[in-house]
Amino acid sequence: MLEGVNRAGTNEWEVPVGYVPGMRVPGKIFLSESLGATLEPGAVQQLANVATMPGIIKNALAMPDIHWGYGFPIGGVAAFSLDEGVISPGGVGFDINCGVRLFTTPLIAHDIKKPKELIEQLFHAVPTGVGAKSSQKISPLALDTMMIKGARWAVDAGYGVERDLVRCEEGGAMKQADTRAVSQKAHQRGMPQGGTLGSGNHFLEIQVVSEIFDDPAAKAFGITAGQCCCMIHCGSRGLGHQVCTDHLKVLESATKRYHIELPDRQLACAPVTSPEGMAYFGAMAASANYAWANRQMIMHAARLQLAKIFGIDYESMPLVYDVAHNVAKLEEHTVDGKRTKVCVHRKGATRSFGAGSPDLPHELAQYGQPVIIPGSMGTSSFVLRGTQTAMERTFGSTCHGAGRVMSRSQAKKRLSGKEVAMELERAGIYVRAPNEAAIADEAPAVYKSSDEVVRVVHELGLSMLVARLSPIGVIKG
Repeated sequence: MLEGVNRAGTNEWEVPVGYVPGMRVPGKIFLSESLGATLEPGAVQQLANVATMPGIIKNALAMPDIHWGYGFPIGGVAAFSLDEGVISPGGVGFDINCGVRLFTTPLIAHDIKKPKELIEQLFHAVPTGVGAKSSQKISPLALDTMMIKGARWAVDAGYGVERDLVRCEEGGAMKQADTRAVSQKAHQRGMPQGGTLGSGNHFLEIQVVSEIFDDPAAKAFGITAGQCCCMIHCGSRGLGHQVCTDHLKVLESATKRYHIELPDRQLACAPVTSPEGMAYFGAMAASANYAWANRQMIMHAARLQLAKIFGIDYESMPLVYDVAHNVAKLEEHTVDGKRTKVCVHRKGATRSFGAGSPDLPHELAQYGQPVIIPGSMGTSSFVLRGTQTAMERTFGSTCHGAGRVMSRSQAKKRLSGKEVAMELERAGIYVRAPNEAAIADEAPAVYKSSDEVVRVVHELGLSMLVARLSPIGVIKG
């Protein structure tokens, strides 16, 4: 482990106050020894920098998939008081509400006799790649409604069923959305991209449930061994990126206006309740709602293809859950023994609310929130469940994925997309992408072990394993 970072327990490390000047609270990293071997000094520095921000509560937190990001480390979690705290785009990221949804099918692996043909048909049904545009024409008025109602807009427009909304975090929409705080340029970028997968680490994957760890929870979630599922990972596309870009400029000025001293300008922020802070929050929530609607539209397209190809009923493919992992939210948590409303930033981290949480669907209340953790291309993904331990220790948060160990530029230099695809096909996994470079970018070798990341959060009790999902075919953005 890095010098100056102290062991605080099994799979737990502390970045003490004083690691960088001005820290108000310690940093806490949940990490195994093996994952610690790839820990970047810059990511630890970023976590310590977060601990200097006004109004931060308890600790600056990092999950086992921690790696260097913009402002906050990816895998970072921080909660701020509403009275003295701040809100920061660096604590959310450019891909606002990048998230994951999983739906099941009545198919088993044996039913998919031609996985290559299936993936090709799905690839042509879901626009994919940099700047991908949808065949759906979203008017300016419809876009505003989409940003206010989120997944509800999509279901009302025919892209799904009512039950889907119950299985979305926040019901698929944050109520604080304010489209007035979304620039015209962001509107223009959002109109052609509803229902598109995008690029980077975004994917659509056909998977099989290869292992069940928790039978009662799996049954409640609607997951059975051998079942084929579809996982969708994407976010708010160009609209969310533009919102982040626009508000960073505003908040850089606000940081000076409110006399906030920061060790890194990428942490630009404003008091949560200030006009600038509330404008960013409203625009961020609008972007998050766009992302929920976007994933809803993609799921609809995938369901239609699966129904057509296999002759199965559309409603026989229920949504397990949809979770966000790049978002800031106003939530109630216990702070110093008292229920307190705080602003929780999760940047490359997933909500992990425990059993009894009031916003969970009735049928899931005794098990906790489904937590969906994607693997890297060609490796296992996982379903876990939220815990009371997470509520007590991490403001109801856990990891979000495998976490990169190699940059995209390094991956392109060292790896051949064609060779990666051939290697995966030999393992029985067909990969389709707009180009070979996109495959090299996201090769399994550029990520940490998803098995190890989820093992750490499971052993710490931040989320508990329910099922393993193994890939059959992958569409990469």
